[in-house]
Amino acid sequence: MASVAELKAAIDVALQQIGDGQTAVQAAGEKLAEAQQTLAGALEGSGHETVEAAQASLTQAGQELEECLAATLVAVEQAQLYVATL
Repeated sequence: MASVAELKAAIDVALQQIGDGQTAVQAAGEKLAEAQQTLAGALEGSGHETVEAAQASLTQAGQELEECLAATLVAVEQAQLYVATL
């Protein structure tokens, strides 16, 4: 059976990995925003269905990244509370 110290250390490692993942999600969100701006600027006023579909896809991807980040923040808070009770 793992000791409390080992369990806390394992949770700390997991939290660090989650933090790294959050950083990656934030960077991906920034890249999506840049792609949206580039797409809008390059094809402004074209009204082409493909452009509109691409913009909608980028918007949806951005929302999904935000939801992912929010979920990881909740998971981190729960893990921190668990560690505090050990």
